[in-house]
Amino acid sequence: MYAACGSTQVIMTGQKVLGLLAILGLGLVTVTYFLVRVSPPPACCQLYHKEENLRSWEALGREAQLQRDSCRLVLAESLPKDLPYAAGSPSAQSLALAWLQLLDTAQESIHVASYYWSLTGPDIGVNDSSSRPGEILLQKMQQVLARNVSLAVATSGSAPARNSTDLQVLLAHGAQVRHVPMKQLTGGVLHSKFWVVDGQHVYVGSANMDWRSLTQVKELGAIIYNCSSLAQDLEKTFQTYWVLGAPHAIIPKTWPRNFSSHINRFRPFRGLFGGLLTTAYFSASPPALCPRGRTRDLDAVLAVMKGAQDFIYVSVMDYFPTTRFSHPARYWPVLDNALREAALGRGVHVHLLVSCWLHTDPTIFPYLRSLQAFSNPTAGISVDVKVFIVPVGNHSSIPFSRVNHSKYMVTERAAYIGTSNWSEDYFSSTSGVGLVVHQQAPRAQPGPPPVQEQLRQLFERDWSSSYAVGLDGHTLGQDCVWQG
Repeated sequence: MYAACGSTQVIMTGQKVLGLLAILGLGLVTVTYFLVRVSPPPACCQLYHKEENLRSWEALGREAQLQRDSCRLVLAESLPKDLPYAAGSPSAQSLALAWLQLLDTAQESIHVASYYWSLTGPDIGVNDSSSRPGEILLQKMQQVLARNVSLAVATSGSAPARNSTDLQVLLAHGAQVRHVPMKQLTGGVLHSKFWVVDGQHVYVGSANMDWRSLTQVKELGAIIYNCSSLAQDLEKTFQTYWVLGAPHAIIPKTWPRNFSSHINRFRPFRGLFGGLLTTAYFSASPPALCPRGRTRDLDAVLAVMKGAQDFIYVSVMDYFPTTRFSHPARYWPVLDNALREAALGRGVHVHLLVSCWLHTDPTIFPYLRSLQAFSNPTAGISVDVKVFIVPVGNHSSIPFSRVNHSKYMVTERAAYIGTSNWSEDYFSSTSGVGLVVHQQAPRAQPGPPPVQEQLRQLFERDWSSSYAVGLDGHTLGQDCVWQG
């Protein structure tokens, strides 16, 4: 049995049973209308049911070799200007280039979920040449609309998203935009960041639709190409946002069956990704937006941690074992306890890399020091915590920039790439998604290593760089709050 998260109770007052049924029926009609016509799943990759999971990887590999197409996964990152690494350091594909390539690939539809949009300098009153990649991206989207590719955007209902000049421009060129009132629906915000293109390709990662995410903020994400089974599964999460962005929408007590997922941590998608035997699934938060079969984002994170036997490396902007947006704050040690249990109970080496920047809340440091103090090498307990500082340099005029915004975890067994910071609210009331991937090579062969190995190399590049500072270090005058 798998844990379905569609059972969340939603309080609805002042409505009669007949009215509720009518609204839910209208939701079904709306979903049917807005679902994109997509091609059937590629023959390369089939979803195997639980009783078939015992089939060997070798058998799967032999079958996939006979099929024409193949899913492919590429890591993509943004490195802020003036953040050099040593020559020969590992790197991922440029996120700006990856997004442009996705737009060029689009033939029918592009669905984007993003917290807010700010692709041009004037959006925030800044005149800086580093905004150019964002402006090019916005122009490319207008060109895509001009060749009759549909663009649908689900974004936050907050003021920054509603006042976006980017979205006004895209609306004028034929895009559809819905603002999802997450504050009223769940008490959070729409914080997800993903694309679904033609029901075949996806992007998921930490980057907002913001020019700073391309040149001034450090981001990490993944592109999956030619994988309609996974793309159509993520599309179901987009559709939950889309219907909730309609006027007077409510969250159903139980989501209709066409929102249900058959791909989750108990029955992951299996296939060949560029010759690598792969399992993958998407998770989501909050629980109220998880139809039947969808793995909750928190459960995905915990499952990846529990599967680790050697190491757990985490890179995340914020790390709080509390709530962040409710007052007074509540203690929430779920992830903190899981890291400690892994280090103590299984001898797993834990490395936590947290961002430190101009807007860091100084109350984070006692929590980080507490976790660091749990380390006891003589007892075989290895926990190490550092903060990552992006030098501000001559970019001080650009607000809310110069930060490591990545949100991922990697172990020797799996990679998790998410959209959420690590505190209680992001998993209980705010929308987010995660991608969990495990890859292995059937035999020694040329080509890229498994994604968890690629992500490990990127993490170790950052961890060993001069930008990663121990908690007992100092900031050398850089813009990072050190208190607590």
